[in-house]
Amino acid sequence: MASSVKSLNNLRPRERLLRHGAATLSDAELLAIVLRTGSRQGNVLHLAQALLQHFQGLQGLLASSATQLQRVHGIGEAKSCEVLAISEINRRALLEQLQRGPTLNQPQTVKQYCIARIGHQPIEHCLALYLDNQLQLITAEEIAKGTINQASVYPRELVRAALQHHACAIILAHNHPSGVAAPSQADIALTQHLKQALQLVDVQLLDHLIITPGYANSMAENNLL
Repeated sequence: MASSVKSLNNLRPRERLLRHGAATLSDAELLAIVLRTGSRQGNVLHLAQALLQHFQGLQGLLASSATQLQRVHGIGEAKSCEVLAISEINRRALLEQLQRGPTLNQPQTVKQYCIARIGHQPIEHCLALYLDNQLQLITAEEIAKGTINQASVYPRELVRAALQHHACAIILAHNHPSGVAAPSQADIALTQHLKQALQLVDVQLLDHLIITPGYANSMAENNLL
């Protein structure tokens, strides 16, 4: 009887999703549908709630690695793969959206993509979005990680990559693990240095985003380019 009650409880979010739509479910209920089964310590909803608490919400969860996920009791290889797959689907959907039209017409999607990709990284990562002459996204690549400065982001490497991708413009983004989204003086100096290097080959630096787990600060919007 107890087993039947647990099964019924686990099915309720699915039934509600089918009848009323996914928007009616909580974060934990949506995650429970993905995980499907719980652990010896509790049902699947308890496991979903434990994951969200451990990673402080969906953003932290979707930015986690397999190793980080499997540190949570009840999460093995199969469940960590399920979460990682959802995370990658989310990033690819945002990337696909950016490739459908001029990137400058989608500033919020650019920010969401960069947050999803590097927002929760524990060390600094620098991302370059390469755009064509219609300002549509060609590709996005990580160009550096570690402390982001003139010693780690080489202008000649960025110029070479821009030419290889036949890019006419670039948007840069790098994360601040500290959670402070304000650009430092080093960030501003690096941006100016890269902008000047790119201008020599007629490639425009359109923006440099400073990324934190839930926010993207645009240097262009703050007249720092």
